[in-house]
Amino acid sequence: MRITIFNSFVVLFLISCTNNDSINLTIYNPELSIIQNLDNGVSPLDIVADLGVTSLHGQEYAGGYIFHVDETDGSMLIATDYSEAGITAWGDIFDFDTNSIIGSGLTNTEQIVAGNANDNSINGVEHDGDYAFKTVLDLEYNNFDDWFIPSRDSMQAIYDNVHVLGMGDFNDNLTYWTSTKVGYAPYVMNFSFDWGGVALPGLCTNANGIMIVRKL
Repeated sequence: MRITIFNSFVVLFLISCTNNDSINLTIYNPELSIIQNLDNGVSPLDIVADLGVTSLHGQEYAGGYIFHVDETDGSMLIATDYSEAGITAWGDIFDFDTNSIIGSGLTNTEQIVAGNANDNSINGVEHDGDYAFKTVLDLEYNNFDDWFIPSRDSMQAIYDNVHVLGMGDFNDNLTYWTSTKVGYAPYVMNFSFDWGGVALPGLCTNANGIMIVRKL
């Protein structure tokens, strides 16, 4: 009888320990790094609640560097340099406006590619060969295939939230295309500190570098 009671106690003790030691990995754990928490499925909003949004800026994750967190839905934007493509043409030159706000880059990129395919250059200049936006829309890089060229405001956020902190892999010697365009003028940005960290109107006739972004 004593042995039976003892064995029952051991079983109950083991069950109790097992239940108490269970851990929900999707709850933010301050003993782990931010990347480890993200890999465990912790919501970016939970990390923001504990550490603030700037704690995520510049973290290398999912193919690039986090530069923006939507504090409403927890989605994130990731950016990386794609200098290996070299300097690349804009594409067909035609009168067209795209958006400037953060997060509009995918729609902008798709619209510009559609404009090239639909020959909107009838009142502009036709481009023959590869061009930045089609290159990026078709791109598979760092094991992901959902890249696009960032809008003007996204490019500004990449500069402010990552580059000026000394983080990221961006090329100070390149002027990058953005996907924001007003009429015939595309916005471009150079990441040299001498440039001043501001996106400015450029020329579609130039060839520039490529920055790529994806959304999580």
